[in-house]
Amino acid sequence: MPVQAKTVAIFTARPGKSDEVRNLLLGMLRPSRKEAGNLRWDLWRDPAAETRFVVDELYVDAAAVMIHRETPHYKTYAEAMQSAADRVAVTVEPVEVG
Repeated sequence: MPVQAKTVAIFTARPGKSDEVRNLLLGMLRPSRKEAGNLRWDLWRDPAAETRFVVDELYVDAAAVMIHRETPHYKTYAEAMQSAADRVAVTVEPVEVG
């Protein structure tokens, strides 16, 4: 059985770019959720820092993450996001998940 892969990405909008970041991320929601290997794609906002957004993604395996990163919607968003926010992301595999 393939090992699931989770990506957690934290975006901090640059000054004046919070709405743009939010809209870019919302634009990723539907196409990402429709991908064959996607199990979850959730968008969160930090109430203590309204310019901080967190994306929590779950895929059937690491290959599905790589396929996601090659989609046209991902490439378009990634290019636009470079000028709108700082991004820190990790892709992890389960050790013990309940």
